Amino acid sequence: MDLELKGKVAIIGGASKGLGRACADVLAEEGAKLTICSRTASDLEQAAAEIRDATGADVLALPADLEDYDSIKDLVATTVSHYGQLDIMVNNSGGPPLARSETATEEQWETAVQRSLFFFARMSREAIPHLKEQGGGRIVNILASTVYQPIPNLALSGATRLGAVAYMKSLADEVGRDGILINNVCPGSILSERMLSNVTSRAQELGISVEEGLAERAKETAVGRIGEPKELAYLVAFLASGKSSYITGTTILVDGGLVRSVI
Repeated sequence: MDLELKGKVAIIGGASKGLGRACADVLAEEGAKLTICSRTASDLEQAAAEIRDATGADVLALPADLEDYDSIKDLVATTVSHYGQLDIMVNNSGGPPLARSETATEEQWETAVQRSLFFFARMSREAIPHLKEQGGGRIVNILASTVYQPIPNLALSGATRLGAVAYMKSLADEVGRDGILINNVCPGSILSERMLSNVTSRAQELGISVEEGLAERAKETAVGRIGEPKELAYLVAFLASGKSSYITGTTILVDGGLVRSVI
């Protein structure tokens, strides 16, 4: 299937590793031109070089702290200046601090709101005018399965990312007739640094090894295993493509059947 991504320009946040890197790899394989962003310049440059070598794609690496609104504006403006257009925004952030509901501090709450709510609104708001100029485009937000069910030590994730879901639903209504489609994907039990951090913390609480913690997480899924980042990235690529032309305002789990909710 041709996903109609050749020559499209995509910005991907948090793309030096993990889920963001997997999305960058898959979009590059499909022929998209990329701007990748993360905080650490050395990691980002290495990722860009590896993607170029593997796919031949155009990759612009822009290190930035995307909790800073000016950095977001610069990221979008530089991308449009460099490529002359913007077609796809993949919003991926570092995630809120690990915390429980009753003990989360003011500082942790502030960080969570910045990373897991304001970030998505700001990135989308800056992208919209350029997507309209192209006659349409795609915004795909990488959230978390915590929008469906709580996970121990991730109370701030659910609280803030649910806000992002509501915001994106409203935005999808507002810009759908401009040809801009907006969807969310929610990973659960997909192997990444973020997941390892949470599993490590939980394993310490329970007095078990990280390997045992990962095994327990695998048992909780319907398929009995931990997912790979590219298994989420393939869905992101589809939602970013021309083939997803009648899908907007949705939130889709990529969790191997971890979440037991029926809706």
